[in-house]
Amino acid sequence: MANSSRPEIIVKLLLLGCGGVGRCLIHHIVATRSLHAAQGLHIAVLGVCDSRAIVRRKGSQATELDNEDLHHICSTKASGHPLESLVLDSLDIQAFASSEAGLEASFVDKWLGSFKGLVIADCTASNQTSKFIGECVEKGSCIVLANKKPLTLTLEVYDKITSTQRRLRCESTVGAGLPVIVALSRILCSGDVIVQIVGALSGTLGYVMSELQTGNLLSVVVKSAKELGYTEPDPRDDLSGMDVARKALIMARQLGWRMDLRDVQVESLYSSDMGPEFMSVDDFLEKGLTTLDENMKRRVEVAASKGCVLRYVATIQDHRCKVGLLDLPCDSPLGRLCGSDNLIEIYSRCYASSPLIIQGAGAGNDTTAAGVLADIVDLQEFSD
Repeated sequence: MANSSRPEIIVKLLLLGCGGVGRCLIHHIVATRSLHAAQGLHIAVLGVCDSRAIVRRKGSQATELDNEDLHHICSTKASGHPLESLVLDSLDIQAFASSEAGLEASFVDKWLGSFKGLVIADCTASNQTSKFIGECVEKGSCIVLANKKPLTLTLEVYDKITSTQRRLRCESTVGAGLPVIVALSRILCSGDVIVQIVGALSGTLGYVMSELQTGNLLSVVVKSAKELGYTEPDPRDDLSGMDVARKALIMARQLGWRMDLRDVQVESLYSSDMGPEFMSVDDFLEKGLTTLDENMKRRVEVAASKGCVLRYVATIQDHRCKVGLLDLPCDSPLGRLCGSDNLIEIYSRCYASSPLIIQGAGAGNDTTAAGVLADIVDLQEFSD
């Protein structure tokens, strides 16, 4: 065990996003200080960004934010205030020209010093970070993604971000803390051929399907899920299936398939005339959802008549991706799945008759942040 009096490896970190996942990540970093010190490792948070500003500690370049600074940052964001509202003598705050412009590579050059060995962790849900991440890749930074958007934009953007695979980690984009990406990578690196991936990739939709199975109406289940904090503020973000589609696309691209998001066949659980442009969230919850109850109840009953249950599943096979409802045998792994757990079945030459199954909590800020931290630690070999 390493002597912790002077850490052998310092991982320099720039955090993009200080929402639920970002704040949980900061808490995990602080809570594991002694563990990492015993391993000869120290994670130095050099800067934290939201959509409006970047915060760093005053002093020379590469001066890390201490635990007290990080506590104030988390408290400010948890109370609903932007980073630029922080008032601490120890901190420098640089506002962005606009939320669309966001962070620019010049800020890193000026404020944080060298890109080389710097880990950029994207814990946002934004489309706007991909340009900055691409620039950081070119300059030699390591990238950790919880944000699915950069990996599901155009193939041009994807190719740029993934051009240095050894310095990229993106485990939390698919299964939160579940080891899905690393499992696919190890299978492919062995020369094995993956022929099919089937998975329940949404904790929210997993909960909804489990509750429908007990006889509850869709409108009741979705409202309950929202009250429990399982859904996005607008439950249609979950019910549209697009989050599952992005996860499926990331896995398909991991297999080397040249696909775009528009190539994924997606079954939405609501009709287009109930979309955000036509109906408010409140109207959808109070009026729109009830119109879906009868059809969904009928689908559950039809599945039950065949000894099956209804599950919202991603299927990746034969260079095609589709996500939507399937009738699955009650005694199958996906059929037995309950609550908000995720489950992925991977079929390959070696796993032909008995697939590799990965199951566990696949959602939640705490679980996702733990996956991000594990990815950061995994990149320590690239630190100066």
